[in-house]
Amino acid sequence: MGFFTASAPAQLHPVSPPLGLHPNYFAKQPTTLVLREKVFSWSGDDFSVKDTNGFTVVKCHGQAISFRDRKVINDPNGNFLFGLRNKLLSIHKTFIGETQDERELFRIKKRMSFGSKMEATFTNPATNQPITLLLKGDFWGGSADISIENGPVVAQISRQVFNMREIFTDQQTYFVTVAPGVDLALIAAICICFDEAKNENSG
Repeated sequence: MGFFTASAPAQLHPVSPPLGLHPNYFAKQPTTLVLREKVFSWSGDDFSVKDTNGFTVVKCHGQAISFRDRKVINDPNGNFLFGLRNKLLSIHKTFIGETQDERELFRIKKRMSFGSKMEATFTNPATNQPITLLLKGDFWGGSADISIENGPVVAQISRQVFNMREIFTDQQTYFVTVAPGVDLALIAAICICFDEAKNENSG
């Protein structure tokens, strides 16, 4: 069947009140997103983020060579979810998630504190309270956790054994397991920005 096998799901507890911006995207059970590193080159191509059943969770529409141009994250039916843009002239690498009229929804930036690579900040509509999510670990090097600051892990990233096709096409497959009650579209958008920052570091 497939060319990879997911590892056992992380023990992620349901998050309540729910965490995220789009209620229709709150995971009802632990859900794993499939990410292939090669598609995150921002070459201008369109690509999809899917779950392990092959269902498209979000679609990303690239428009230009550089991430300076605004990228668009849509649902499988083409409905707008987020715009993503690189915030220029910021001290630390920063990405802005925004509405169609460019109102800020969330912000993702590099974090200098020990043990955390990046952070995502937004106001959670369910509580109207500010939330900070932290990425700890090596995003593409093996495993990493996305957790609420001073709180539980809400998503876990794991690297999988790749097959010969992936070796020869320079593609590596990763899985992001998301806790129930967490916005899958938001986690997908955050991972895309995390990876773009990683690509710039290695470029």
